[in-house]
Amino acid sequence: MKKSVAVVIPTVNGARHLRRSVPSILKQSYKNYTVIVVDNNSKNDDTASYLAELSQKHSNFIALTNADNLGFTGGVNAGIRFALMHDFDYIALLNNDAVVEEGWVGALVQPLEEKPEVAIATSLILHADGKTIDSTGDWFSVWGLPFPRTRDHPAIEAPKAGYVFGASGGASMYRASFFRELGIFDNYYFAYYEDVDISFRAQLKGQKVFYTPQARTYHGQGETSKTMPGFSIRQAFRNYPRLVLKNVPFGLIWKILPRFLLAYLLFLGNAIRRGNGQPALEGLLQSFTLSWQALWRERKKIQKLQTVSNKTLYASFWPDLPPDQTGLRKFRDTFVRRKK
Repeated sequence: MKKSVAVVIPTVNGARHLRRSVPSILKQSYKNYTVIVVDNNSKNDDTASYLAELSQKHSNFIALTNADNLGFTGGVNAGIRFALMHDFDYIALLNNDAVVEEGWVGALVQPLEEKPEVAIATSLILHADGKTIDSTGDWFSVWGLPFPRTRDHPAIEAPKAGYVFGASGGASMYRASFFRELGIFDNYYFAYYEDVDISFRAQLKGQKVFYTPQARTYHGQGETSKTMPGFSIRQAFRNYPRLVLKNVPFGLIWKILPRFLLAYLLFLGNAIRRGNGQPALEGLLQSFTLSWQALWRERKKIQKLQTVSNKTLYASFWPDLPPDQTGLRKFRDTFVRRKK
């Protein structure tokens, strides 16, 4: 019998997106799956009534509701807990503004079935028009900066299947056993970089992330954040420090942290120069007002998972600045030339 799959879709006031995404996931050629949409307390549209309609029409559709807006992490975690309680084998996550091809579920199941070392399978995520790439997995760079692989490259340049550092939480599949062993998403993040955080957990444990271009997804990048001005900037400045301080082992932190602090300060100056200083500073302040005691407890728990050497882990990082950081690269190269 085919393994059971739960497809978890978090949403808030996303009825117009769900009307495109849910029909695509309900047409999958892989049949043993259930769609679980988690509504983060939508109030400004007809999300609730649309989900009730879907629940009546489809036996493999379940709607859950959070009492408050708990963000991407709180939304997917509610769906993951439900899936674990009901003994699903695999748990896929999908953004509410993403549309998938009919072979998407089956394409993600395949590497999990064939490769026992793979804990997470991730998709070829194209932009909504299908012409350019949104993501083919995530990298974590030696500068402490995460970034989506091959973003904005032409779709025809999509890489072949292979191992990557991390999986985009917007269109990936996880073994249920992975969550049972290593825990679910970190609710602190709310949104942005929580997927890199959990992929880092996999890398520390020696579990692999596999990208497959056969799992094709079309994503309206930033559709949700566009309705919340400054949100993505605030979350980036808030979450960057936690990602580094929580996950990078002590044996590597001396390599990563100085570069990261330089990049972070330059990003802050650039945000202020471009008129985005308020959300950037708000994110910075929020990152410093977190409970450092709680972060230390989280760090100790995560670091106990490490089974791979620091050398092996470091080799899995992107060896330079993210490709799109042209300004930071110019600054770095100028400094290096002067030093010589």
